[in-house]
Amino acid sequence: MSRFGNSVVLLLVAVLALAQSSSELMTPDVVRIGSHLACLCGACNNTVANCPMLECHYARPAKEKIYRMVAEGRTDEEIIQSFVDEHGLQALAVPPKEGFNLLGWVMPFAAIAFGLLVIWWFVRRYQGVRVAASGADDEVFERYRDRIEEDLSRLDS
Repeated sequence: MSRFGNSVVLLLVAVLALAQSSSELMTPDVVRIGSHLACLCGACNNTVANCPMLECHYARPAKEKIYRMVAEGRTDEEIIQSFVDEHGLQALAVPPKEGFNLLGWVMPFAAIAFGLLVIWWFVRRYQGVRVAASGADDEVFERYRDRIEEDLSRLDS
């Protein structure tokens, strides 16, 4: 190949490499809005802004859509609402604190409180059983103690 041919191939490779770069999509606006949206690719549990997969089939088009909508002058709420309208509440990285979703915010704390209550109840219940059992069988312990003394005296002789 000639020098000109090598230069053309090198230029073509450079253009293709630049075309695949998504750094121009990562503006502060895209990061801010993308951090409120969940990546729905199914392979990660990240937001659109920090999806680690290269060329993610969901995050990359979502970033492009956010970039276009910001360029059109739409507000953050309008952009987020458009994703919610398209994909439902699963598009949000954090569920809203209202309605049935409020249960998702309350249940972990309720479960912890219930678990602590059950532990307290068991400790209180078995603490009383142990005290009652130790005082009731003194004559049984005395019989065993006598038997041990008798066996030890036979060993000494």
